[in-house]
Amino acid sequence: MYNGYYYNPYANYYPQGYYSYAHQQPGYPYLPQNPNPPFPEQEEVMERQGDHGGEPYVVNIEQVAERNRAFRRTIWTGRHLQVTLMRLMPGEDIGLERHPNTDQFLRIEDGQGIVQMGNRRDQLNFQRRVREDDAIFVPAGKWHNLRNTGRSPLVLYSIYAPPEHPRGTVHQTKQEAMMHHHRNNEEF
Repeated sequence: MYNGYYYNPYANYYPQGYYSYAHQQPGYPYLPQNPNPPFPEQEEVMERQGDHGGEPYVVNIEQVAERNRAFRRTIWTGRHLQVTLMRLMPGEDIGLERHPNTDQFLRIEDGQGIVQMGNRRDQLNFQRRVREDDAIFVPAGKWHNLRNTGRSPLVLYSIYAPPEHPRGTVHQTKQEAMMHHHRNNEEF
């Protein structure tokens, strides 16, 4: 049947449209016409604190990253992967570090900075400016640092494979993170 806009071969069978018809049938509560699907509100999911590793988890990563006020916070730690949120204040940096057996992915959600990488701590020959929506890939064994060069916080999330920090890690400040690394003789 032609309705003036497009040909709908199902118009004679489903005069209200297929999804409208299916939505009225039992067992189809998740189709697009249902304005209130039976899922918890995103706000409720984001309010839960802690590391959700080992469990299925869905979250708006941009919103939780922007709401994070800690220097570093793990939100999901599994056996092979870890997600952390970070916030660097103007002029602050992550700190020169190297993860011998861990690849790292960082995504900038807000702000701007400079990332440096190299094979030796005194030879960071890779340098790039980064800003919102940029992704940074750090191969295992590379020395690297990220510095906030803007006037507002640099907000990001980082994925480590395999995990780098203990499950449930929260460092409110960079100083707290450095004390933890030195206490555990980790390379920072």
